[in-house]
Parts: sequence; C-alpha cells; structure tokens
Amino acid sequence: MSISSLFKRTAASAVVTLGTFAAALPAVAGPIDWASWSGTSTGTTTGAASAAFGTSGITATYSGELQNFFANYPSYNPSGTFSGGAIGNAPPSADGIIQVYGGSNSGVNTLTFSQAVLNPVMAIWSLGQGGINAQFAFNTAFTIESGGPSAEYGGASITSAGNTVFGSEGNGTIQFTGSVTSISWTNPVAENWYGFTVGTSVQAIPEPETYALMLAGLAAIGFAARRRSAA
Repeated sequence: MSISSLFKRTAASAVVTLGTFAAALPAVAGPIDWASWSGTSTGTTTGAASAAFGTSGITATYSGELQNFFANYPSYNPSGTFSGGAIGNAPPSADGIIQVYGGSNSGVNTLTFSQAVLNPVMAIWSLGQGGINAQFAFNTAFTIESGGPSAEYGGASITSAGNTVFGSEGNGTIQFTGSVTSISWTNPVAENWYGFTVGTSVQAIPEPETYALMLAGLAAIGFAARRRSAA
C-alpha cells in the first residue's frame, strides 16, 4: 500500500471517529438558546406546546401533561442555580415555563426537535417539596450541570440516579449528551407544582455531505504532501 493511500484511509477513519466523538461530547460552557414557549392548553391534564429557539430557526414541540403556562414566572434566580458546567446562562423568565403536577395526571411526555441537535439542556424548577421526592424519569442519559436553592422557595440541588432526576424542592439544570431528536419522560410523583424549560446551543448535526467534503480535503492535503516528499 502506498503512503498516500495509507494516509487517505487513516484520514477517513480519523474523521469518522472525530465526528462520532464530537457528537458524544458535552458542549463547552457558553450561552444557551433557551426555548420561547407558546401554546393553547391551559388548566388541563394534557396538551401541546411549541418552542422556538431565536438564533437558529430550530423549533421543538412538546406533548404530554400541560397544566398551565407562566409567561414571566419563575425568575430562575439566583442565576448560579440554573447555570454552570456546560450551561453559561440561566433561562429568562419571559420565555415561559411548562407547569406540571405529575402523578396520575401525567403519562409519557415527549419533546421533539425539528432537527437533530447536540447536547440539549433542561432547566428544572421547584421539583418536589419536603416529604415529596418528585421525579423526572427520562428515556436517555444526562448529566447534572448545576443546582441549588431558588430565590423563591429555597430548596436544594436536583439529584439523580440512573436516568431519573429527583428533587425535594429541587432546582437545577441537566444536559443530554450527543445527537438528540427527541426526549421522553414520565413524572410519576404528584406535587403542586413543578416546571421545566429546555435549551440548546443549537449545533446542528453535520450532514453526510459535510463529512464528505472534510474527507476530500484531507485526501488532497495528503496527496500534496506526498508529491512534495517525492519531488
């Protein structure tokens, strides 16, 4: 096998490996584009809502338990409770929050993005209370990025075991890792009330054509280097 052929094969393997690796890595700390919510269901146990992300054109839909919208509440303060790790900024209160009660009111809740995104995040507010350890039981893995007492009700950080978030007046943020098109979960424990919103750094998953261009570029570099070496 020639050196140039070996280089091209190695480069192709490296690009595929790097692409997979990049998709699996959490985003570095930086600004999060939090969802701006809208919907029509109020005071019912099920409904649908739409989320818009202002800087990308990406949208998301939510279906499941939907008790209410709050356009300017809660405050997500102090900001350090709802930012940290890979999350550079807390959600703005004006963008809204989805209110749920959990328990018998809640079946499977699903959030679906209009296209695959890398490492989306969720802010969870006022999960549970003293003596009631409420839960978000997800279908996919996550990491807790921040947590602590909120300005309104105090409390503490959310905690986790496996793919489930727990809280006794728990507040904080989590990040899902990798390429995500949808997230589903249940809220099996009733409590009055807790809420969430979602955000993303809005990094779209590269199309196959993008990887093809990267491979072609690396192959060209290898070929040019081989010619210079032979000259």
